[in-house]
Amino acid sequence: MTFHEPVYSDEPSRVKQLVSEFFSGQSGADVGADGLDVLLSMGADARDDCAVYEFGSPVTLVAGSDYIRGPKFILHEMGLLSDFDIGYYLVAANISDIAAMGATPIGLLSVIRYPHEMDDAQFREIVAGIHQACTDFGTLNVGGDIGNAERLILSGTALGVCRPGKVLKRSGAQPGDLLCVTGACGLLGAAVAYFPKRDSFQRTLDADAERKLLDSWRKPRARVAEGRVLSEKPYATSCQDTSDGLKATIEQIMEASGVGFRVTERDVPVDPVVRMVADLMKVEPLALTMSASSDFQLAFTVAPDDLAACRAEFTATGLDFSVIGEATDDGEALVVSDEGTRPLPGVAWKHQKSDVSLLASNPSDASDASSR
Repeated sequence: MTFHEPVYSDEPSRVKQLVSEFFSGQSGADVGADGLDVLLSMGADARDDCAVYEFGSPVTLVAGSDYIRGPKFILHEMGLLSDFDIGYYLVAANISDIAAMGATPIGLLSVIRYPHEMDDAQFREIVAGIHQACTDFGTLNVGGDIGNAERLILSGTALGVCRPGKVLKRSGAQPGDLLCVTGACGLLGAAVAYFPKRDSFQRTLDADAERKLLDSWRKPRARVAEGRVLSEKPYATSCQDTSDGLKATIEQIMEASGVGFRVTERDVPVDPVVRMVADLMKVEPLALTMSASSDFQLAFTVAPDDLAACRAEFTATGLDFSVIGEATDDGEALVVSDEGTRPLPGVAWKHQKSDVSLLASNPSDASDASSR
């Protein structure tokens, strides 16, 4: 391990000395995709008050904002996630929102507010994480705001573009449409359910399982490619990311579309490590899979007649999804198994709760989830 003597620069020095390397060469970059003509004429390297985009073709601009909860980011508090990791996560959370609407990212505005006790090395690691995530998602961090605060606050606004009329929405699902999800959910929620209470369980997970839980937080993948497929082709009748958990996502699509859903339990993908954590918690795996978890899968609906073409398009681009249920006209969200029909299990994210450690279900939550 390399130790360093802490250095505390003032804000202008941090911007000039520690941030500039991540912003160089932006101005004049062609940031459009799929034939959309978008030029970033002034990026963060121009050091003006705003980024400037020039649009040379008909295009729809999509913008979304999200922030992470500083000292309430419990795995970071525990030393299990680095400053780099939470910078990376900030970008993924914001890009996921516009990906769920079928947009291709063209830039991210970031807000970094830090306490006085954060030294230059810590600050640089956060910016490096933001920069790396933007690079991985094919976009640029085009500036934002940097300054002091009483605690660490990270916020972002993602900008994306798609063709006019191609924006994906939560509304639009019709009775009979098939409910799909791009992958297994619940890993991030399982991580915050497991690590804070790790020593209280009768046994612990092996190193590989623990690593998989932490890796789900370290470099989460926003489903940009999947969103673009669903946006470009007229397949998805509704779409949303699962950043509030699968149960909450299904309920939100249901409410926005005015439909119900029947989910087939055996068709819901459950990650093996989520099963392990559920066993330690003494809750059913499906409940933990569907509970509040900051996953960035896409849940979407597609008409039965379009399923084969949609799957072929996903397969051609190396992507996949699972069909887990269908929309109904009864306005209820239910899960169907060999034992019968019941309300969706698990605990949906409640926005009045601010502690990320509360996002996963616990035994008492899971047992009475159907009454909430």
